Amino acid sequence: MVPHLVTALTGPINELEQRILESTPVIERWFRLEWMEHTPPFYTSVDIRNAGFKLAPVDTNLFPGGWNNLTPEMLPLAVQAAMAAIEKICPEAKNLLLIPENHTRNVFYLMNVAQLQRIFYSAGLNVRIGSINPEIKEPTPVELPNGERLLLEPVIREGRRLGLKHFDPCTILLNNDLSAGVPGILEDLHEQYLLPPLHAGWHVRRKSNHFRAYEEVAKRFGKLLGMDPWLINPMFAHCGQVNFAENTGLECLQTNVDALLTRIRKKYKEYGIQERPFVVVKADNGTYGMGVMMVRDAAELDNLNRRTKNKMNVIKDGQQVSDVLIQEGVITHERINDAVAEPVVYMMDRYVVGGFYRVHAERGVDENLNAPGASFVPLAFEKSALQPQPGSKPGASVPNRFYMYGVVARLAMLAAAYELEATDPEAQWDV
Repeated sequence: MVPHLVTALTGPINELEQRILESTPVIERWFRLEWMEHTPPFYTSVDIRNAGFKLAPVDTNLFPGGWNNLTPEMLPLAVQAAMAAIEKICPEAKNLLLIPENHTRNVFYLMNVAQLQRIFYSAGLNVRIGSINPEIKEPTPVELPNGERLLLEPVIREGRRLGLKHFDPCTILLNNDLSAGVPGILEDLHEQYLLPPLHAGWHVRRKSNHFRAYEEVAKRFGKLLGMDPWLINPMFAHCGQVNFAENTGLECLQTNVDALLTRIRKKYKEYGIQERPFVVVKADNGTYGMGVMMVRDAAELDNLNRRTKNKMNVIKDGQQVSDVLIQEGVITHERINDAVAEPVVYMMDRYVVGGFYRVHAERGVDENLNAPGASFVPLAFEKSALQPQPGSKPGASVPNRFYMYGVVARLAMLAAAYELEATDPEAQWDV
């Protein structure tokens, strides 16, 4: 069942859709050549905002949760992509150890772990769940809301290998974003494949690096299609040394917010857009929708209340925020049953495998939807992501809209590949 899109079906987004559909062979060839030169992240999810006049990624996650929100029809695509990914990395793989986040009481997160286990089991691997949570000292079954049971087992380190009792994997899949840093038990594993690599974690990753790489990708893609890259690229700025608790570094924040709002206004004027511009200030590292605020005027930063400062000061795993990304705010014109929605696209290796809408009934078109109270409606990608409908009018075809999401999501994934190459501690740089 494809949810009906109540989208602004006129204006530049249709021109963009038309341009992308007409250029499908050129686009797919371009991606093919890129993947010959660059390695895609093992798996990726991308949050996309469709403003009606602009379609842009606003977040890229390299340790995606939420796999349980994909429909059963999407699983065959995910299984095929998992097979392709494993074949490239370790064709003789037999055992896979899946290491989840430590929050074992979040049963909805654990349903995502169970879905990943199902995908890789169907791809032909023995999959077991190894916890690095010190509280898990023996095999611990967890009952899930859908009636399934998940077995969490304590990870055992022997020399330079990681495994479980009577289980020696050649591949370790991390579904833990390392926000709090790398636990010693995961360091120096030179005999096993660790996916994604450690430097994909939030202890190293910075959103500003990602969007810098994405800006380059968007420019090249814009040149390929003869279009303004701004239509797919959220402008951004970056501030370091910000301390919300002690009110330091806020001048840098105000100056950059003001400058970015001015740049957005100029673009809105160029395209005749009547919306009021805003920016999103978010922690430069980290996830879970934490450490995020919307700003429409730099003067608002003079009067931040204590609650906002506290919210901005600390993110997941108690990490203090010192660097922030200031990102062009992109409103969402997507709605499902009158609730504001944004698409989230899921990929494995270089393939789009599915996605869902993140829906929030209590949020506005210019607000962060990754917040308590969000619900998820599957995108019917299985008939569409790889098969655009060439004859359809722009804006009239749901598969075409989804194909466009898939293209923008893959551009973000390519940017993540560039970003990981640049931060790889083992990269051999040519001098």
